[in-house]
Amino acid sequence: QVQLVESGGGLVQAGGSLRLSCVASGRAFVLSSTMGWFRQAPGKEREFVAAITWSGGSTNYADSLKGRVTISRDNAKNTVYLQIDSLKPEDTGVYYCARDRTFRASRLTRDYDYWGQGTQVTVSS
Repeated sequence: QVQLVESGGGLVQAGGSLRLSCVASGRAFVLSSTMGWFRQAPGKEREFVAAITWSGGSTNYADSLKGRVTISRDNAKNTVYLQIDSLKPEDTGVYYCARDRTFRASRLTRDYDYWGQGTQVTVSS
């Protein structure tokens, strides 16, 4: 019923920028919800990146990334974006978008019930 598809990842040099997209399809009730981005590097736990409410009026960012990432959404296009600037090698990983079932822009993985397949971001020095 619900499908989230990420895109925009790739191989980039350190210092570059990427804009990831997550296109959602399915029930409007689910789509009009708080959405978040997570990432997972090889050998590491999945970590929170950013979240945004349906209206965009409230956002939440990981402290380590605040200032370099911007989350936004276009509800008319059912799309959530993640802009990453000044990319660093440690930004390398698989980036996932997900729906927050709590509607609180949570940073907890367990609060998200629908997940995309992920898009790979690789940053070289």
